[in-house]
Amino acid sequence: MNLHRGFSDNGIAWELEHKPIEWRCDDPEIGQYQYRYDPRVVWLEDRYYVTWCNGYFGPTIGIGYTFDFEKFVFLENALLPYNRNGVLFPRKINGRYVMLNRPSDNGHTPFGNIYLSQSPDLIHWGQHRFVMGVKPGWQSTKIGAGPIPIETPEGWLMFYHGVLTSCNGFVYSFGAAILDLDQPWKVIYRGGPYLLSPQTYYECVGDVPNVAFPCTALYDQPTGRIAIYYGGADTVTALAFTRLDDVINFVKTTSIL
Repeated sequence: MNLHRGFSDNGIAWELEHKPIEWRCDDPEIGQYQYRYDPRVVWLEDRYYVTWCNGYFGPTIGIGYTFDFEKFVFLENALLPYNRNGVLFPRKINGRYVMLNRPSDNGHTPFGNIYLSQSPDLIHWGQHRFVMGVKPGWQSTKIGAGPIPIETPEGWLMFYHGVLTSCNGFVYSFGAAILDLDQPWKVIYRGGPYLLSPQTYYECVGDVPNVAFPCTALYDQPTGRIAIYYGGADTVTALAFTRLDDVINFVKTTSIL
C-alpha cells in the first residue's frame, strides 16, 4: 500500500505512475513507514496538502504538502495511533486548521465515530470535538469522513462512509451530512438513507468486498455539479455525478437528527 501520482486531461481517463511518491522528510525517525493509503488532497492557502493513513507503529494520519506535484514534503504524523480517515477542511475556521478523523484500532476496526481536531500550525493537534456517531441501519457499525467538506450557504457538506455488519461481512455505503460553518463539530442535518451502496460487481468483489468508499468530491460552482470519486471494493476507482442542490435537499428532507 503506497501513494502514487496520477494525471488526467478530463478527470475520467487517468495515467498512473508505477513509481510511488518520494516524500522528503527532515526527520529520519518518522521518514520510515509501514504503509500509506486512503489519501485526500486539498488546496489550502498556498499549496496542496495531502493527508493519508500512515503506518507508524499502527495507523495514524500523515500530513504532507506539495506546490507542483513534483516535490512532496512530509510534515508530521498528526495524531497518535490508532486513527484513520484524516480529512482537512479547505480553510482555517476561527483562526485554526481543522481536521476530521476517526479513532480506530490496528485491525479492521468494528467500531468508530467521527471526531474533529484543531491545530494552530498543522503540527500540534488538540481541542478535539465529537462530531457524530453511528446510527441504526447502513451506518450501525462505524462511520468515517470521506472527501474534503464543501462549503455552502447551508453549512459544510460532508460526505461520509457508513458500515453495516451483515452475514456477508462489513458493507460500506456512503451518505451525507451538513455541519455548522463556524462550529463544524455541530451537525445541522444528517441524511437518513445512504446515497450510494455496493450494487455492482466491481463494488462487491475485490480485495475488500462490499465497499463503496468516497474519497474525493469535486464541486463545479457555476453548474452546481459534484463529481464523487469512490473506491469500489478496493479494486477500482469509480466516478458518480450529482448536484449540490439535490444532495442538500435530500439531506434536509431525510434528516435523522
